[in-house]
Amino acid sequence: MGMQMRADLARWRMSGQPIARISVSDARGSTPREAGTFMLVTPTEQSGTIGGGDLEWNAIHHARRLLEHGGDALVQRISLGGNSGQCCGGEVWLNLDLPAPHRLDAIMEQLEHQRRMQPLLLLFGAGHVGRALAHVLAPLPLRLAWCDSRPHEFGSTIPPGVEVHDDGAWERLVASAPAGSGALVLTQSHALDSVIVASILERGDFRYVGLIGSHTKRRRFEAGFRQIGLPEDRIAALVCPIGDRGVRDKRPAVIAALVAAEIVTRFLHPVQAGGHVNGDDTSP
Repeated sequence: MGMQMRADLARWRMSGQPIARISVSDARGSTPREAGTFMLVTPTEQSGTIGGGDLEWNAIHHARRLLEHGGDALVQRISLGGNSGQCCGGEVWLNLDLPAPHRLDAIMEQLEHQRRMQPLLLLFGAGHVGRALAHVLAPLPLRLAWCDSRPHEFGSTIPPGVEVHDDGAWERLVASAPAGSGALVLTQSHALDSVIVASILERGDFRYVGLIGSHTKRRRFEAGFRQIGLPEDRIAALVCPIGDRGVRDKRPAVIAALVAAEIVTRFLHPVQAGGHVNGDDTSP
């Protein structure tokens, strides 16, 4: 979302659009989003979310009135219960303002800093599943580097914020990735899959290593990894098949959705793996 907001903000500033900001300055109890969350609004567009529902709809309405009539920043205290249209039970304090140009510069810098601090996920392969994955993973809070040696395979539309490497130089990406990175390997070649995965497992410090394929493919790869002396604990860290939730559907979009859920639980929030992850963007 941060990269999309940054792209939207840059586009709006280029075209001279007036911009309002809606910020959650405080949140107590059960609320859709936490303190520090913000979104941006123009007379006709919006970017980001403070949690959806009546809370967001009314805030956008007030922000657009502020854009139309001007005035000082507004502070709203909203109880999410009773007549609020939402029954979360908590309270939020919203700040609505019209950021000056230097404040918009600071927002751009903040969004870029957030992007740099996000974990890196390497995606190897731009085939039909790779393309579906790139579009599903791009909005998640991660940096996505997408690598293939076939430039024509990436498609005509690259999702915002995705870093494309069409030279196929996977060795450089693996070597330069910081500890705690993740990888999804699904190239057009099983031999290439094998050497990429082996290189990552040799490092031993990736948080997630996923390989597309069947249980049979995994067993064959495991045998090869043992032959080159990879320790059993590193071989065991490999996730293959990926997105394995008992759904037997090989359509790329379905695979991508299942793998994206796995990336959230096993890479972005590994402590919560197997537990509940609240991804509701409307109301709790």
